[in-house]
Amino acid sequence: MNPEPPARRARLPLSLRRSPVPWERQRPTWRDARPSLIAEALKRAQARPSGNWYVVGASASLGGDRPLARTVADHEVVLWRGAGGRLHAGPGACPHLGAPLGDSPVRCGALVCHWHGLALDGSSFAGWEPLPAFDDGILLWVRLDEVGGEAPLDAPVVPVRPAHARGVTAVYEGRGRCEPEDVVANRLDPWHGAWFHPYSFVDLTVVGSPGGDGADDGFTVGVSFKVAGRLVVPVQAVFTAPEPRTVVMRITEGEGAGSVVETHATPLGPDELGRPRTAVTEAVVAASDRPGFVFARWAAPVLRPVMRAAAARLWRDDLAYAERRWHLRSTGRFPG
Repeated sequence: MNPEPPARRARLPLSLRRSPVPWERQRPTWRDARPSLIAEALKRAQARPSGNWYVVGASASLGGDRPLARTVADHEVVLWRGAGGRLHAGPGACPHLGAPLGDSPVRCGALVCHWHGLALDGSSFAGWEPLPAFDDGILLWVRLDEVGGEAPLDAPVVPVRPAHARGVTAVYEGRGRCEPEDVVANRLDPWHGAWFHPYSFVDLTVVGSPGGDGADDGFTVGVSFKVAGRLVVPVQAVFTAPEPRTVVMRITEGEGAGSVVETHATPLGPDELGRPRTAVTEAVVAASDRPGFVFARWAAPVLRPVMRAAAARLWRDDLAYAERRWHLRSTGRFPG
């Protein structure tokens, strides 16, 4: 008996919603989104090791003769590329009189303080001590053992991604008045997607929830991304938290299988009113085995701003969610 021929894939990665349900008539998800289930997933994420590594920006944002200045948990950090593109990082204050090194130029691979000319080549000098730094090709990380307080790891916990040569990458950066756990909790609540983001998601169903700390400790979601009108792209995706400040959404079935969306939350420190601030860095790595995707890679410089704009629209809402969660927690009114 001859085997059945494989099902033919549609020429375009689109589907037509046959019987679209209005927003107000979709099935309520509040019973499924049990606060205890989200809290337990968050607790397990917080118990995983990070090795004291923190995401501080996009790899593409650092280069040339300008350093990158960041704050992590009220610690000033500066990063720059030295000779041969090697990544250097360390405290953001000059050891001489405290000048902001983030405002200083890079010359011949050294960071030269613009107050008095003290030059740093990335090695220990005059009381200035370098920090471990890591460039994973998409994101920059700094290790702050004093802040994290964990056993340090030699490298950060970087999620598995599509091969760089076959993907299109975009990085969004935003800030909110909340703590990292509020950002992570938002991502560990997939049920809110079609209700809170109807402009992007429809027909969302959580088909699997985590039950422990094993390999299946993730939320499996069937969802359709809206394109225009009734045109959608249906996929299955899994949300996991590989470390305390990272949540990864990976498409496992449908168009773009293997593509990932990584959300990283980094504490910045309090604002002038004492409220916590958190940076959200989201890396989208889109990939497809369709022959036509080569044109998407060719058009990546044009696509990246579009991808960042889409992420920014989602995070306008999701940061409001995270900020509201923190506000309720800080005033003892959070029902979860």
